Amino acid sequence: MSFAQDQRDKKVIQLSGIILNADSTDAVPGVNIYVPKKGRGTVSGRFGYFSMPVLEGDSVVFTFIGLKKQEFKVPDKVDNDRISLILTMEVDEIALAEIEVMPYPTEEEFKKAVIAMNVVDPMAISRSNMSPEMLLRWAESMPASGNENFRYFQQGQMLQNQDLYGPRPLRILDPFAWSQFIRSIKRGDLKSK
Repeated sequence: MSFAQDQRDKKVIQLSGIILNADSTDAVPGVNIYVPKKGRGTVSGRFGYFSMPVLEGDSVVFTFIGLKKQEFKVPDKVDNDRISLILTMEVDEIALAEIEVMPYPTEEEFKKAVIAMNVVDPMAISRSNMSPEMLLRWAESMPASGNENFRYFQQGQMLQNQDLYGPRPLRILDPFAWSQFIRSIKRGDLKSK
């Protein structure tokens, strides 16, 4: 009972900020930001920005593979309902011993395998992609103007929005569409005039 009362007395604060590398030159996207005891968190966006609600006294952990883990303790009493951070994360270097990878038991077998390799010339692939036939095929499949490009993009956005709310209906399985079709046949709508 006292724990629940304690939770209700704490003020909710909007913790937001940006995460940069140790040089403060680049933002770090994909940093895991979470409150371990509460099981809630977020991830920094493409430009290193994050925002999440926390309670007074929460401990917030920032982790990313290859960077040192950092913690931020939200003060117990905060006057404002927002806290903004600029957090720099340092590289976490781990030194490993040298590993020698030998897929072949002897050097002679390795040399034989290298000599027997069938290497494809990368320029031959480029030349085939730039052939007139291939360029013509690509030109025919691309929209011809800015208007058509925009219309194609808008149609894709519309279909993507429709897919957010479940699969698109199949009209062939719709009983109302079938009833309309059968009524049109009975009326003779499909007969040639």
